[in-house]
Amino acid sequence: MHNVHGEIRRWLEPLGACVRVDAVGNLRAVYPASDAPASTVMIGSHLDTVPNAGAFDGVLGVVLAVACLEALGGERLPYAIEVAGFSEEEGVRFGVPFIGSRALVGRVDQGLLSLQDARGISVREAIQDFGLDPQELGQARLRPETCAYLEFHLEQGPVLEKLGLPLAAVEAIAGQSRYELTFLGRSNHAGTTPMDLRFDALAAAAEWILLVERLAKSTAGLVATVGSIEAQPGATNVIAGEARLSLDVRHGDDAARKSAVDSLVQQAREVGERRGLSVRAAQRLDQSAVPMDAFLTAQLEETLRQTGCPPRRMVSGAGHDAMILAEKVPSAMIFLRTPGGISHHPAESVAIDDVAKAIEAGLHLLHQIAPTLRSRTCRA
Repeated sequence: MHNVHGEIRRWLEPLGACVRVDAVGNLRAVYPASDAPASTVMIGSHLDTVPNAGAFDGVLGVVLAVACLEALGGERLPYAIEVAGFSEEEGVRFGVPFIGSRALVGRVDQGLLSLQDARGISVREAIQDFGLDPQELGQARLRPETCAYLEFHLEQGPVLEKLGLPLAAVEAIAGQSRYELTFLGRSNHAGTTPMDLRFDALAAAAEWILLVERLAKSTAGLVATVGSIEAQPGATNVIAGEARLSLDVRHGDDAARKSAVDSLVQQAREVGERRGLSVRAAQRLDQSAVPMDAFLTAQLEETLRQTGCPPRRMVSGAGHDAMILAEKVPSAMIFLRTPGGISHHPAESVAIDDVAKAIEAGLHLLHQIAPTLRSRTCRA
């Protein structure tokens, strides 16, 4: 990451930006306004990714921010532009996502700093090992003059490609519920126990998984996934006495999401009761949906029209740094089409023409919002 920061610094400093790395490892670069004092627009995304990933998730958004500055050709706007390359968005190392952007809104506390990775190294120690001082985390917070945040990001899904569109405005980031469900039956010999005398936890889980799929397919905007199954005792000649499953439910509307979760948990209990099993359900995550700023999203739609793109709004099913920044500052996102809908994989790609269109849209937006920024500031 030191090398990444150094490379991006070499791109930004010749453009007239002042570059620093804050106390949580975020790259921060300020391109001055035409006059001081002035408000600030932040453009950013994350620089980390997942193991065995592609080259564009997160990083593309930072490169596009730099490209927008470069495309200004030295022009100064009535507001400053801050480019942000966030650290630890994915949560791979410490199990908690958005560490970099959390610092900007004051949500890196002592509990988070004490979290440890698989080698027993804490977040605090990792910051120090990187050559930074966690005592200076307060200096990473958004400044009051920050009036807007914009993030370019791959869609990471197939919708825009199916629609034949290069770009879209994100109107909200979906809320997310995560549960662990356990079906408790009775283990017994697979060869000697008749089918009508079984209390098969795995068979019950299989029936319920199909109900999860059915509800998601019949509910507009809902996605629901059972991504992990663990059966015990896990032998080929033993009926499973216990089946533990994950449940991930997402929707742009919190009421619809919670209604779906309640229904799925109830259906799991009904499957268990009918089969003579007990069911446990434990909530692991309840993340509310985060709407993007209505004004900025409308401005993005107009920007898309100006660049010849049909205006399209989308809900993001994945989490992004924008959902964290939105706590303190009006935030907006532009999605780029993801060929094949492939992301978090080496085959992840992006079309050059779509990147060019995104830069064009970014430039339009930077000029378009200039007259309206003076009254919009960071929410302390």
